[in-house]
Amino acid sequence: MLFNSIQFVFFFIVVSILYYMLRHRGRVWLLLLASCYFYMAFKPVYIFILLITIVVDYFAAFLIDRSEGKKRKMWLMLSLVANIGFLAIFKYFNFLNANIEHVLGLFHLQNPIPYYQLVFPIGLSFHTFQAMSYTIEVYRKNQKPEKDFIIYSLYVMFYPQLVAGPIERPQNLLFQFHSYFKYNFENIKQGLIRIAWGLFKKVVIADRLALMVDFAYENPAEHSASTLLVATFFYAFQIYCDFSGYSDIAIGCARVMGFKLMENFDVPYISKSISEFWRRWHISLSGWFRDYLYIPLGGSRVGEWRHYFNYFVVFMVSGLWHGAAWTFVIWGSLHGIYLILAMMRKKYMSFLELPKNKATDQLQILITFLLVMFSWVFFRARGLSSALTIFGKFVDFGAYSGFESPISHAELWFCLLLIAFLMWKEMFVKQINTEKTGAFYFKFSLLLVACYFLGVFTSNQFIYFQF
Repeated sequence: MLFNSIQFVFFFIVVSILYYMLRHRGRVWLLLLASCYFYMAFKPVYIFILLITIVVDYFAAFLIDRSEGKKRKMWLMLSLVANIGFLAIFKYFNFLNANIEHVLGLFHLQNPIPYYQLVFPIGLSFHTFQAMSYTIEVYRKNQKPEKDFIIYSLYVMFYPQLVAGPIERPQNLLFQFHSYFKYNFENIKQGLIRIAWGLFKKVVIADRLALMVDFAYENPAEHSASTLLVATFFYAFQIYCDFSGYSDIAIGCARVMGFKLMENFDVPYISKSISEFWRRWHISLSGWFRDYLYIPLGGSRVGEWRHYFNYFVVFMVSGLWHGAAWTFVIWGSLHGIYLILAMMRKKYMSFLELPKNKATDQLQILITFLLVMFSWVFFRARGLSSALTIFGKFVDFGAYSGFESPISHAELWFCLLLIAFLMWKEMFVKQINTEKTGAFYFKFSLLLVACYFLGVFTSNQFIYFQF
């Protein structure tokens, strides 16, 4: 069930109305059943994968809490293996098998391991990481085991952020399911405005930009460098509007019912460095890797080169988390290299440090954006050969002649206008004011009308659903 579908509109309205009609326990059951229905609308059978991991983690948390020493770690490892095991089978098995086959082929050997045609469960990476954070926090004694099995199940299954985050920690979300939120029209207004803005970013901006991006990236060898450059620029904003739009809708849906989810984006394209970019982009995932991988590896409390190695490993794994393909691994590794080079420049070439003023700030923002934009080529390309073809055209100045587009020049200018409006709004009007009821109705209606008349309704699912 897509957030940008009529089916979801009816689902959201019915669930929200019933939610405020019920007492606390009834609300918990309603949200759990609604979340199960929401997930099963994609592929019903995969609900059993979630059920198995929920049961394993629920009981593992109690065993971890009651144990000490090696037994404590053993129960944690059992939980992690169960979660990562499903992720490995469904997401990485065929990828690993293909690489084994390639290596064996170098020695003229056949690969005896068969391939399996498994449909990847939607959002598996997201709810796997959220479930893992629970048992890890119990192991670290930052969270007591949740006694109520239904509430713990809801923590993993909560429909607004089930498929594509934000990836919440138990300390931030679990206690909210024990609370009874009274009807508050301010929450309703804030939530609905956030939903409408997220929908605008998805159907008006992201899906419109996708027309150009999909056209160019479908077969890059057939297009000029100028076409691919415009498409790559558009993709930077397509993926931002697509993913942050989902987060806005998720946060808004939760807010309507009184729940507060963490912010997942903070205007990442105004970052002055790659490290700042990752403090602003997919904040919940960046925080997850920092706390559960980077710090356990030693973080910055190790020698210089080990510190660089830790950064590189974290970003390489982050790339692999996004997809079982070398393009994603290269994308993540590239960001790791960016950060390492920045740290080395700061330590060994401090004389290159720019003076602090508005002009250098704008230059740093531009350089950071270009580094991020060109790394998106690996993220979007259909394969490594396609990505290399695109970069090959970028460095071939003779390939810039000609420009092809599936949309008119007026539509292209409208896309640029939308991007400018997006950046203005995100930078200077971070939160749409809903204090006055009349202003709320006007702004909410205006956003919905804009979505209806300007939206591109091609049933595009959210990009991060594949992860």
